[in-house]
Amino acid sequence: MNSQSIENYLKAIFSITEASSQKEASTSAIAEILSTKSSSVTDMLQKLDRKGLVSYQKYKGASLTKEGREISIHIIRKHRLWEVFLVEKLGFKWDQIHDIAEQMEHIQSHDLTDRLDKFLEFPKFDPHGDPIPDKEGNITKHSSAIDLFDLEAGSDGVIIGVNDSSDDFLRYLEKHNLGLGVNIKMLERFDFDHSVSIQLPGNNSLSLSAQAARNIIVRKS
Repeated sequence: MNSQSIENYLKAIFSITEASSQKEASTSAIAEILSTKSSSVTDMLQKLDRKGLVSYQKYKGASLTKEGREISIHIIRKHRLWEVFLVEKLGFKWDQIHDIAEQMEHIQSHDLTDRLDKFLEFPKFDPHGDPIPDKEGNITKHSSAIDLFDLEAGSDGVIIGVNDSSDDFLRYLEKHNLGLGVNIKMLERFDFDHSVSIQLPGNNSLSLSAQAARNIIVRKS
């Protein structure tokens, strides 16, 4: 059981419980994120429970202990800071950075992480709009954030994040010039298929499927 495997499991549990507001992450949900077998997950959770990093109950799943949560937040902080660095300083596109940041997040130096944070001028959000924990583990979440799909017709908004950070979806957004900070206006939502029509800068209009609109996070402006 190496440290990288431990960190991957802790981060997966954190991501599942934070996204769903559930207390426990199920074995099947963890297995899906880590692309492994449920039996392997059960074995690892039992080991992490003995190490005091998770609280595991058969058939209920696992939750992070205080120590496990602190470790997972630090991993996520590193991952998201590296994503900012890759986009802002090295010119990577936002659909290219996740796998690289996955490798960088396992660097153990806290001093390097703190210096990276300072070098980037303490960013609050990563290139996908996800909040970056600070040195103390505090997480600043977007206020008044809603899915684009829920923006009322005639209302203006600015894109601040995505619910789906898959490479395919990010490339789809880039193709249509939909990125963080882009101002949009909801023109119409169609009852037939729940697709939406939005206005982009330059008065260009764009039709989006309901699935796409539900995966774009905006703040009303």
